[in-house]
Amino acid sequence: MPLILETIVTTLSPAGELHLVPFGLIEDGADWILAPFRPSPTILNLDANPVFAASSPRDVRVIAGCVTGRRDWPVVPCAEIRGMRLADSFAHAELAVVSVEDDATRPRYRGRVLRQESHAPFLGFNRAQSAVLEAAILSTRLHMLEPEKVLSEMRYLAIAISKTAGPREREAWGWIEDKVSAALGTDRILANPDAA
Repeated sequence: MPLILETIVTTLSPAGELHLVPFGLIEDGADWILAPFRPSPTILNLDANPVFAASSPRDVRVIAGCVTGRRDWPVVPCAEIRGMRLADSFAHAELAVVSVEDDATRPRYRGRVLRQESHAPFLGFNRAQSAVLEAAILSTRLHMLEPEKVLSEMRYLAIAISKTAGPREREAWGWIEDKVSAALGTDRILANPDAA
């Protein structure tokens, strides 16, 4: 299995509008594969401006926010590409698309790193941060998974939230819980995450 790195990918439209979205980049030698599903603003943006930035967010609310419709996060200009990167990140890479493997469902864009920078030391995620990441990914697969599978995994992940979450992780978890409970018509796993 290849390494898949969970990042925030940013692209620009021809008009210069930012699109910011979580993506798992697939390692392939020195390159990284970006494989968005159609239809996608990322595909339209890459076809017009074949570069992207990938950032490792310091705040897991960015990932939870993106999958729950909260995409307004601070960005700063990239150094070598026409684009923007997440401002609050451990590190970022600026990549150019060097080839495209077209596909009717999920084209694969091969990105080559032009620049890579570290911005803050990464000491690791705590269990709650990892749980938020997993729950965010799970919340994007609600149309593919059985409700009981989703709820079972959410119940397990909620243990880490109740034991190790700080205010940011609790807020992020709440956004995801709201999305999942609305989609499945169920109560929240943690009825009051602030009190957990």
